[in-house]
Amino acid sequence: MILLAIESSCDDTSAAVLVDDEIRANVVATQQVHEQYGGVVPELASRAHQQHVVPVVEAALKQAGISKHDLDAVAFTQGPGLLGSLLVGGMFAKTLALALGKPLIAVNHMRAHILAHFIEEPRPQFPFLCLTVSGGHTQLVVVRSAFEMHIIGQTTDDAAGEAFDKTAKLLGLPYPGGPHLDKLARQGNPTRFPLPVGTMPGYDFSFSGLKTAVLYFIKKETAKNPDFVAENLADLCASIQHTIIQTLLRQLRRAAADQNLTQVALAGGVAANSGLRQALQDEAVAQGWQVFIPAFQYCTDNAAMVAITAKFHYEAHDFANQLVSSDPRLKLA
Repeated sequence: MILLAIESSCDDTSAAVLVDDEIRANVVATQQVHEQYGGVVPELASRAHQQHVVPVVEAALKQAGISKHDLDAVAFTQGPGLLGSLLVGGMFAKTLALALGKPLIAVNHMRAHILAHFIEEPRPQFPFLCLTVSGGHTQLVVVRSAFEMHIIGQTTDDAAGEAFDKTAKLLGLPYPGGPHLDKLARQGNPTRFPLPVGTMPGYDFSFSGLKTAVLYFIKKETAKNPDFVAENLADLCASIQHTIIQTLLRQLRRAAADQNLTQVALAGGVAANSGLRQALQDEAVAQGWQVFIPAFQYCTDNAAMVAITAKFHYEAHDFANQLVSSDPRLKLA
C-alpha cells in the first residue's frame, strides 16, 4: 500500500508518502509572509500553497524513492481550515488522482491530528481520551475507533493556541507568539502573577477571559512602570502559560475520571508546547494515566498525519469521488 497525502489546511504546505505502515517522507513548506502581518492572511496563504504544492509533492516522492505511477491512492485534507488553502490542496489531489486513475481519499484535519498517534510506537489502544489543542481548536474527544470519535468538550470562545498567540502579542512578542512565549516561560516563575483559570460547565473551555485579564493587568502595571513588561517578561510568559495549562488539565482530569479512561493522548499544534508536555507527564504520574504524545514534527500541521488517517480509510475501502468538496467547517463527527 503506497499513499501520497497532501495537507494544506492553513499556512503549511505538506506532502507525505506512506508505504504500508511506514512514513517514507514528510515534507513541509512553511510560509514566512505572514510574520509582517502578525497573523495568517488567507489570500496570501492560498497563493503560497499554489507556489509550494508541486515542489513539495515532487520532493516527497523523490525522498521516498517512489514514482507517482506507484501510488495506490491520493489523500488530501478536506477540512476544516481556510477555504482558499483547502481548495489548492484538494484540487491538486483530485487532479492527480484522476490523471493517474487512482482512488481519492478525503481526510478530516482534526481526525488526522488524533490519529497521528498511530504513526510511531507507542500507539494507544482504543478507546482513549484525546486532548486536541491547536490555533483554531480545543477539544476533548473520546476516541473509540479510527472512525468513531465523540467530542465531549470544546472551547466556547478562543482556542488554546489562539490564547497563546494573542497574549504573546500583548507582550510584544513576534508572530507566531506561542513558541516564543514557551521559550521565555522556561526561564520564569509560573506563580509570580496569578491569573484567572477559566471555569466552564461540563468539559468545555474558555480562554477569552484570560486574554482580557492580561490586557488590563499590563495596562495597569505599565501605567505605573513603563518598563514593566520588559523587566518581568519571563515571569509574565510563565504565568500565562501556567494558567492556560491549568485550564486544560482541570477539564482533562475531570473527563478522564468521569469516562473511566486511563489512556490519555495529546494532539494538535499546541502539543509541541514544552510546558504542556511536561505538565501532562507529571499529571499522568499523579493520576496513574498512560500518556501518548506524538513527536514534535507530527504535532503541527503535516501530511504524515493525513497519510496515516488515509491508511484507515484505504483499508476500509472508504474512498471519495471527484465531486467531493473542501469544507472549511468540516465536523469531526
